This record gives sequence, structure tokens and C-alpha cells, in this order.
Amino acid sequence: MREQERGLAAASVSPVGAMPGLFRGLSGKLLILTAVFVMLAEVLIFTPSIANMRLSWLQNRLNTAAAASVVIDGLQPIELPRNVQNDALMATGTKAIVLRKDGTSKLLAVDGMPPQVDAQYDLSDVPMLQAVCDALDTLLFGGDRVVRVFGPVGESDVQIEVVLEEKSLRKAMLSYAGNILVLSLLISVITALLIFLAINRMMIGPVRRLTRSMEDFAESPEDPSRIMVPSRGGDELAFAGRHLAAMQGQLQKTLKQQKNLADLGLAVSKINHDMRNILASAQLMSDRLVDVDDPMVKSFAPKLLRTIDRAVGYTSEVLAYGQASEAEPRRRRLRLSVLCQEVRDILALEPESGIEFLDMIAPDLEVDGDSEQLFRVIHNICRNAAQALANHGAEPHQALRRITVSAQRIGSVVSITIDDNGPGMPSKARENLFAAFRGSARSGGTGLGLAIARELVLAHGGTIALVEKPAPGTLFRIEIPDRPVALDDWRVRA
Repeated sequence: MREQERGLAAASVSPVGAMPGLFRGLSGKLLILTAVFVMLAEVLIFTPSIANMRLSWLQNRLNTAAAASVVIDGLQPIELPRNVQNDALMATGTKAIVLRKDGTSKLLAVDGMPPQVDAQYDLSDVPMLQAVCDALDTLLFGGDRVVRVFGPVGESDVQIEVVLEEKSLRKAMLSYAGNILVLSLLISVITALLIFLAINRMMIGPVRRLTRSMEDFAESPEDPSRIMVPSRGGDELAFAGRHLAAMQGQLQKTLKQQKNLADLGLAVSKINHDMRNILASAQLMSDRLVDVDDPMVKSFAPKLLRTIDRAVGYTSEVLAYGQASEAEPRRRRLRLSVLCQEVRDILALEPESGIEFLDMIAPDLEVDGDSEQLFRVIHNICRNAAQALANHGAEPHQALRRITVSAQRIGSVVSITIDDNGPGMPSKARENLFAAFRGSARSGGTGLGLAIARELVLAHGGTIALVEKPAPGTLFRIEIPDRPVALDDWRVRA
């Protein structure tokens, strides 16, 4: 049977599928997203970087041309030979050098006829946005153009102007972009790997541990070793692990309780048939006691008949708890004092027991309820009180041990209190007051009495609670409201 249950549990969880691998799950997604985001950050950094690189490259050309122009200008008015001009242009990487000084412009060196200029740039004051746009224009569309670049020489008023081909500039920019791309890929991979390792240790690992614990527990919920052992950390995942362990423990207790209920139902169902036959025979024999001409027999015979009738009715409903809800209350107006007197007769507390049953219910107080179900509620609580008083014994300084039942009507609600001056409810029983198999206040008890009483009271739309009191003992308060009356019925009564 145990193997069959485990097989069914395994079959029930198999459609979920296996846990994804380390790189196919959240870890792999995190690694890819981190690399992508780092690359996006590098792109944002790359645009101003390539713009600065372009400006630096052009400024270096101007500075080289300025150094050459100082030498050439010192030789004026001697005209430089063509081979010297070519050497100067080759050294500066330009096609023409112009020096502007004292309001005049001097063409210091030129490669044949001045070439056609496609664009011109002033390096004296370049806004960053303009520098970025010019750099992207050169990188994407340049290469075959001739540009004119000019700017000041140091802090003086002298300006140097050069004409050069954009091909060498674009080649340098492409080489710089390639280096930046390789460096960006390296940085993104290293960063993603470090973040992957850190997040995998702090988050993904604990999450996978939680998942494995759920899978193990689902395979065999009744095995106590399958309950997760939470970590002692203070983060959210450790907090979730502690809650998961508590939930698994609570679920295991609930499953154990359900198994107890199933076992109880199976055991009771086996003896239910034989018990009904025995009670039926007792009922037939008790009917004959009515004809016996003995005053004492005649006084006890009706009580015995009612007791056996109730027992026969209980055997028909004994499997109700744990398998189905109690039957709907068959409510009517009844005198509560008569019901309390029946409970007193069933308890049969003899004077020798030292326990007094005190009925303080007004004879004319009526309650709207099911007589059999309310009898079970009051009888269960009073029987628990009598057992607690009998097991505890009387203290030397204690007065008579007493069970007091009182009631009063407040508007449309009848409040019933059942009080005793016994030892009180143990703390463990208080924590599981209305829980079957866990709310018993005595050794060997099942705790079903209060659980059944609560279910019956709730079926009436009422409440039942344990009331704190300064004196020793236990006090329960039950409140039963009247049924709502239809407006037409109320008008008829009125």
C-alpha cells in the first residue's frame, strides 16, 4: 500500500517535468542578459570615446603641421624646392599647409594643384554633440573625401590650416573601434561571469534548493526526512525556506490527521453493523421494561429508551465526521432547561463522586435549534468537564467540585455558558483547541468532542469559544442565533 501511494505521488508530479539545467534556466538567462546590458553600456561609452579619438587624431595632425610650418616660415621669402614640400606634406600626412599670421595667409606647402575640399572642421571650439555626429559621419560614410581642418597654434593668435584625405582618419577610427569592440566583449564576458557566479551563489542556488525540496516532499509527503532544513540566513530566500519548512511540517501533520480519520472511519465501519444489531436487541428488551410493574423500573425506563434511541441514531451518523459534513440542523423552538436536564441524566453524576451538576437555566428560556445536535454539543463539553474533575480529584481547601450550566437570551441570540472549577485547560490543548486528534486535554483522548461541538455550533450559525477567567477551571461560551424570519411570516405573526 505504501509503495502504491508513492507511485501515485510520483505519477502526480511527473507532468511538471525535470528542473532545467544550469545554463538553460535562470542562470543562463541572467548570463546572457548581463552580457547584452554590458555591451549596451559599452556602446553608450563608445560614441563619445570615438569622437574624442577623432578630435585627438586631427589635433595631432595640426600640431605636426604647426611644427613644420615654423621651420618653413623661417625660410621665407626663399621658395622651398618641390621635393622639400613633398617631404613636409608626407611627414604631416597632409596635402596642403596654410599658415595664418598677422591677418595674412601663407601657403607653405601644397601637393600640386589644391584639391577640391568636401568638408571643413574648426577645432578651436567643438561641442560634444557636434563631435559625436562628425565622428559617426566619418566612420559610416567617410573614406573618399578631402577635408579642411584648421585651428589655433597653442595660445597664440596664429592659426594653422591643413588639407588632408579622410581615408587615413577613417582607417585609424576603424582600428580604434575594433580594439574597443574586443575590449568590450572581454569586459562583458568577465562582468557577466562574475555576476553569474555571485547571483548563482546568492539566489539561483537557494532557489534550486527550494525546488528540489518541493520535488522530494511531493514524492513522499509522509516521510519526515523529506521536510526541508532551512538555512540560517536573514535574506528573503532564507525567510521563504523557513516558511516552506513550516508549511511542509503543517501539511505532514494534516496528512497524518487525514490518515487517522480514514483509519477511524474504516475501523468504525467494520463494527457499525454489529453495534446496530446489538443496540436493536437492547431496544427490544428495553421496550418490555415499560410493562414491568415496578416504580423504580418505570422511572428509569423512559430515560433508558431515549438513551438507546440516541445510540441507534449515532451509529447511523458515526461516519459523518471526517467523511462528510454533519446533517443540516432540524431547527425548532425548544426549552433549553429540558435539554440540560437530559444531559444531567445521561452524565449520572452520583453524590459519591463529589461532583455537582448545577442547572441555572430559566425554565421558560427557549432556543431555536436542533435538539439532538445541541444535546451533543452540551453533553460533549459537560462530559469533558466531568472527566477532568474526576481525574483531578478534590483539593483539601477546595469547595465542592461543580459543573455549572447557565444561559440567557440577548435579543435574538441565546448565550450558553458551561463552567467548571477544575484544573483548567492545558496549554497544549489550548493551542489545538478544536483540532481533532490534537486538542485532547487528557491522555488517551481523541479531541473529537470539541471538534464535533464546533462543527455543530457553526452549522447553527453560532460561535463557540474558550473564555478566560481569573478563577481556576474552564469556561466555554456558546452563542446560538435565531433563524432569520421572512418578512411575510413576521407580518402574519404580528
